[in-house]
Amino acid sequence: MESAVKVLIAEDEPHALTGLAELISGWGYLTETARDGVEAWEKALAWDPAIVVTDLKMPRMDGFGLLTKLAEEGTGLSANVAVVVLTAMGSIQQAVEAMKLGAYDFLQKPVDATRLRTILGNATRQRETAIELEVARRRLRESGVLGSLVGSSKQMREIFGLIEQIAPSNVPVLIAGESGTGKELVARTLHALSPRKARPFVAVNCAAIPETLIESEIFGHEKGAFTGAVDRRAGCFELASGGTLLLDEVGEMPIGTQAKLLRVLEERKVRRLGARTEQDVDVRVLAATNRDPGMAVERGHLRADLFYRLNVFNIHMPPLRDHLADLPAMAETMLNEMNEKHGRRVSGVAPSMLDRLMSYDWAGNARELRNTIERAVILCPDGAPLDAGHLPPGFGKAKLPAAQAADAGVICVQVGATVDEAERLLILRTLEATGQNKTRAAEILGVSLKTLHNKLKEYNRAGEE
Repeated sequence: MESAVKVLIAEDEPHALTGLAELISGWGYLTETARDGVEAWEKALAWDPAIVVTDLKMPRMDGFGLLTKLAEEGTGLSANVAVVVLTAMGSIQQAVEAMKLGAYDFLQKPVDATRLRTILGNATRQRETAIELEVARRRLRESGVLGSLVGSSKQMREIFGLIEQIAPSNVPVLIAGESGTGKELVARTLHALSPRKARPFVAVNCAAIPETLIESEIFGHEKGAFTGAVDRRAGCFELASGGTLLLDEVGEMPIGTQAKLLRVLEERKVRRLGARTEQDVDVRVLAATNRDPGMAVERGHLRADLFYRLNVFNIHMPPLRDHLADLPAMAETMLNEMNEKHGRRVSGVAPSMLDRLMSYDWAGNARELRNTIERAVILCPDGAPLDAGHLPPGFGKAKLPAAQAADAGVICVQVGATVDEAERLLILRTLEATGQNKTRAAEILGVSLKTLHNKLKEYNRAGEE
């Protein structure tokens, strides 16, 4: 809250100093004043402000000297002190020099109160984000945890480092990886470590929405825009206003809708279906896909221009089988979550179970591990550790999709068979192995449930013909 934020004001003109102090105090900030740079420096050391508003031209020590002193290490001041400099009309070059020295922002005199309040609010939020990010970094160093993500392997630490770098910005991020690898957790961590954390996080699964409704879901609609539109409805962009929007499985979005999405991203304006006017939107857009993005572009599933617009930064989540060293910590974290969720007191993971978990290939990745841990926690008596007896029957006997689908552990494809025929055989045999569980089969195959349903429809039509 603003009431807890300290603002030190340094200004040598008495009336201007008094006016600024009264103005800023009226917004709920705690204020302290100084009439030159030396007094400001002494008060900064004693009072430890979050924000310093300073004139550049002052006796004894000017604003440049104060800015330099505030930036020095070992002063005892809190990190990330935001310095806002005040400049006279026509002194933009001085403001630019101050920004190079580390000033947060500048404001020309006479001070525009609305602009000053906006700058102070932005500085406060950025400082809070920086502090939370430092806490997250310390937690990561101590326990290999960043947000809801867990891991100490080289792959995960590289991902954590990238998340730390880009979380405070507004740039789009494309998150790729197999189903169940934790793409939405990455998106939520990016949101939680950003200045938008207090605003909504909205996730929409593009593969789970019927093609006829997806534009209404994303952009919203006016009453009467189409049959069944009995009321006005806000779309995901409006619901995520000021926050973050995750477009999950963006490669499953119809091409026509992708073109409209691209326009929203470029112009930052959205028009509801049936509306005559557009409205501004302030949303950070993240996208996720279980496809290879480059391959999706080549095959025409994802527009190239949309891919380049979303792919400012790319985070690839590795499958669990490629960073099994992280599994023990992940299992322990999931165990704690399930204990809390189900009101249990399971004491840990026994070596016998951990050995079985480490020797499994995890076609469903972290999601499959979570489901396995949850099932085991429900079966395990309070006070006892999870052991191999709490695993599902037959766990680990057939690991890879091909082995799960074939009695002999192999799917045989005759020489001369087409890729479509091989794909059809793999899908049908995987369904057979999962007892016609389409959700599980889609996870094993690494495709969306919508894609699997579309493939089965094609096979049914071919059979009828």
